[in-house]
Amino acid sequence: MLFIDNPTRPEFASLAAIRADACVSIYVKTTPLTQKTDASRIDMGNLVREAQTQLESAGFDKRRLASLLDQLNDLLDDADFWRLQANSLAIFATPEKIWTFRLANDLASMVQVSDRMHLKPLFRASTFAHSAFILALSENAARLVEMHADLPPETVSVPGMPKDAASSAGKSTLNDRSFSGRIHGAEGHNVRLQQYARRVDAALRPILAGRETPLIVAATGRLESVFAQINSYPHLLPETISDSPDRFKDAELATRARPILDNAYAKEIGEMQALFEKRAGDRRTTTDISDAARAATFGAIQTLLVDIDSVIPGYVDDETGAVTLVEKDDAKAYGIVDEIAARAFAAGARVMGVRREDIPGGGELAAILRYPM
Repeated sequence: MLFIDNPTRPEFASLAAIRADACVSIYVKTTPLTQKTDASRIDMGNLVREAQTQLESAGFDKRRLASLLDQLNDLLDDADFWRLQANSLAIFATPEKIWTFRLANDLASMVQVSDRMHLKPLFRASTFAHSAFILALSENAARLVEMHADLPPETVSVPGMPKDAASSAGKSTLNDRSFSGRIHGAEGHNVRLQQYARRVDAALRPILAGRETPLIVAATGRLESVFAQINSYPHLLPETISDSPDRFKDAELATRARPILDNAYAKEIGEMQALFEKRAGDRRTTTDISDAARAATFGAIQTLLVDIDSVIPGYVDDETGAVTLVEKDDAKAYGIVDEIAARAFAAGARVMGVRREDIPGGGELAAILRYPM
């Protein structure tokens, strides 16, 4: 496996629920090249000092501040930790605990200090991770390749993965006749391919369980359609690499997979924009931050698109969802849109972190509601 640990939905929920007298959220641009991590460590050090300044200005308890800084500085000094990085690093800390996530996405460096975690950039990592599994499947071999943006792909060890189609059926060839004489010719070949596909699917289940990473199949002919019929993983993409994977190294498969990922993401955004336009006629959409805050507070948001790059400091009332804006982003204020996203997520909404140009109306957010408000 590569050095990526995107947060799962339960981890998102746990982070979103945290409330503390000091929550520090740091995002740092990193590199998978170990010899070039010093710049990222310097960047993180500057962000830690910025968080310290905010907390000292707010009169934060010195002992608790020291505890928080000790954790962050211990991480900064951990050479083994910095040796294994991806494209971005997310760090969340309270005086009691610290969490880290290595991300494939290229996120801007930033720090936020308040009484809750700043999670909006993480939604980008879960929306468009630029990651995928590639199942290279032929009658001669089966292998699973994991790819991430700007990182070299790797073959994943899959216990129980069949060596090839024939051996998975206990045969030396797929073209022999069964003892009963019923399985032979084209019919027999198809049955053996189905058996092979089932064994491949069964071997993949423990690896893919609980994930939302797209799966792309590289296969040709009948085997391509057979696996699509057998597959049990819900995130299999319909577009495939329709060529024999035996001819390609992992890097070549990843190169062919990237346009498929781009197409899938573009299609997903297009579908969300079309749904937004449809629901607008039913008064089930909003691009207004105040309306979205109230809707999120009362669990009325079904799907939410948010701009991952901006931060509007302020507060959202816990009971009414009323928004209060502030001019200065200090240790008490937090990102309003981030809070809206966290509340919507906690109420079961789908939250997508996107670029501003992908948001209907071109604003900070766009919400599709469960019912008119």
